Amino acid sequence: MATGERDDPYRNFRFKVEIDGITIASFAEATIPDSTTDVTDYREGTDLPFQKKLSGLTKYGNITLKKGLTDSMELYNWKKLIEDSGANAKEARKSFSLILIDEEGNDKAQWDINEAWPTKYDSSDFSAKANDVVIETFEIVHEGVKRIK
Repeated sequence: MATGERDDPYRNFRFKVEIDGITIASFAEATIPDSTTDVTDYREGTDLPFQKKLSGLTKYGNITLKKGLTDSMELYNWKKLIEDSGANAKEARKSFSLILIDEEGNDKAQWDINEAWPTKYDSSDFSAKANDVVIETFEIVHEGVKRIK
């Protein structure tokens, strides 16, 4: 990098969510799922007195999406499909992308999620004393995440 040239990290406040190619940009928050590979200790009787580390199953954390309540029923109906027919129903599992946008509006990082479906729905409570926006929260499970940008 040349002297005086900066390479600032991206900020996390501009992003979009695409579910099966449909952009839903009205989310207040979206979590990027973690990925953990289990470690299995192994030692054979003839090995030196230390354990080998073998890789085991890889597990992925859930995605949480939070958005202000609107007239749109698309995500709620997706969750209702799971409740009524299960995650193996036709159109229950969807492809999913979380896309980070820079300050100029360009896509800069993307995480693609496979075989996603909503496992939990929650809405904020009502209060006549409050002035807050009603927030819907969706928890999404999936079978893999891959950063492609």
